[in-house]
Amino acid sequence: MRSQYCGALNASFIDQEVTLCGWVDRRRDHGGVIFIDLRDREGIVQVVFDPDAKENFALADKVRGEYVLQLTGKVRARAPSTVNPNMSTGEIEVYGTALTILNEAETMPFPLDSYSNVGEETRLKYRFLDLRRTEMQKNLRFRSKVTSVIRNYLDRNGFLDVETPILTRATPEGARDYLVPSRTHDGKFFALPQSPQLFKQLLMVAGYDRYYQIAKCFRDEDLRADRQPEFTQIDIETSFMSQDQIMQITEGMFRELFKDLLGVEFAEINHMPFSEAIAKYGSDKPDMRIPLELVDIKDLVTEVDFKVFAGPANDPKSRVTALKVPGGNEKLTRKQIDDYTKFVGIYGAKGLAYIKVNDKSDLEEGLQSPIVKNLPVPVRAAILDRVGAENGDLIFFGADKHKVVTEALGALRCKLGADLDLYTTQWAPLWVVDFPMFEEDDKGGWTSIHHPFTSPSCTPDELVASPGDALSRAYDLVLNGTELGGGSVRIHSSTMQQAVFKILGISPEEQREKFGFLLDALAYGAPPHGGLAFGLDRLIMLMVGASSIRDVIAFPKTQSAACVMTDAPGTVDELQLRDLHIRLRKKEKAVVAEDTPEYGM
Repeated sequence: MRSQYCGALNASFIDQEVTLCGWVDRRRDHGGVIFIDLRDREGIVQVVFDPDAKENFALADKVRGEYVLQLTGKVRARAPSTVNPNMSTGEIEVYGTALTILNEAETMPFPLDSYSNVGEETRLKYRFLDLRRTEMQKNLRFRSKVTSVIRNYLDRNGFLDVETPILTRATPEGARDYLVPSRTHDGKFFALPQSPQLFKQLLMVAGYDRYYQIAKCFRDEDLRADRQPEFTQIDIETSFMSQDQIMQITEGMFRELFKDLLGVEFAEINHMPFSEAIAKYGSDKPDMRIPLELVDIKDLVTEVDFKVFAGPANDPKSRVTALKVPGGNEKLTRKQIDDYTKFVGIYGAKGLAYIKVNDKSDLEEGLQSPIVKNLPVPVRAAILDRVGAENGDLIFFGADKHKVVTEALGALRCKLGADLDLYTTQWAPLWVVDFPMFEEDDKGGWTSIHHPFTSPSCTPDELVASPGDALSRAYDLVLNGTELGGGSVRIHSSTMQQAVFKILGISPEEQREKFGFLLDALAYGAPPHGGLAFGLDRLIMLMVGASSIRDVIAFPKTQSAACVMTDAPGTVDELQLRDLHIRLRKKEKAVVAEDTPEYGM
């Protein structure tokens, strides 16, 4: 029906006859000459109809926005004064000689060329229209290019694309499962996969030593800008490769993506231990574009009379830390400091102490702060020296439990970076390595930082003897403060796996119940293996500069995990429920508004 895409036309087509199909982006009547901007997935081109076209001119007069057209015409150069440098087709236009209206369109619920004030709920309700917008077209075209580069890279490096099941069984991976009731197995449920983790390990046991999949994953968890109930990950697993080799080959894919699609070339990506990331940046995914660091001063304030500092300083589970903002005296007002105090409160901080360095040579009068009088002069001098303070700097302090201080000042560091535009580069990738194997839970037991199949970097005996000191062979790739992907070398030894289960308190019965099939596989000659998974949606969100992964997914859910376009999730009739052996029961009256018919599973 067409000879070219609208956006593909340029000066090389001048004097050629073309047939185009697309939507009316805009129609203008300029004193008897009708201009139609015709749009398809490749772009927009201007088409001109004048009265000499007779019937076609009359037809063009009836055209309105978003009508679907087929038209034929001759490409010609625009007059120099009318060239549009903002359009790829801005040097030419098409003189229309034939026109067919393929379909009419009702008035749009919102303008597609001016959407900034349109609420996201409306955009998602009419997503099939929202996707016509140039921005969304570019994002999804870019997404297609990303997956193409990924597939080509992995294919060249000997990886096999293997699909794994969507209907599987529930496994403990840190979030709630989406469950699917079975009609043929009364009272039993499938689970949608949170990741293909166990299956890709089974593929390694089966001898498929380089696997990948662009996989759909499902997690029933609270949503945010970079999280969806169903998401896509680039899933990779290898056998007979070391941790460094796995990181090297996947880093190569990442670097090729940025070079081919954005023209950005990265040098070899730095590695940072988890402990350093937490100590200096307050995060296991530090944004390295921001030149601010946390500096621990615990040892300097153990003997001060100021209990706000001395208490945490003498508690082994607490932290006292400083964050210097160069030139902060002029950059930040008192109101902004008060706002930052409220901000850190989100993370459990009880306050935000600060010192303004007006004259560091005068430790009596040159420091401005409500807390200075509580710190002896030698301590003031030691703090200024430790953080490298200069005149005009502002120093924030955190003193509380280690987790509170780390999260609060880590978040404050990122907020200051954004608010004060402190970024020193556009892109800052980083590998974070040497994660702890376990962390303590609220009951004094241990939980896995990653998952129970992650290999420790010590022997089984050392692991059991000192689980809190054990490091894992795990690694995360971070970009601009966002975790793009993470992975680990897996446990392939039954002895090591049992040591991990022992520390986690997973009984033999529970092991058999939850992942007996994997344990069986490990007993039949499992090779050393490991891998990782990249969040495809997050990666593309960063690459195109979007603020939410919903802008790079064709049909996303809202923050309440609903699809307002299809009205999903929805109710089902009683017959379907009976087939699935499910009966709905009314919620307790105490939690239901009067006369409100609410139901729950």
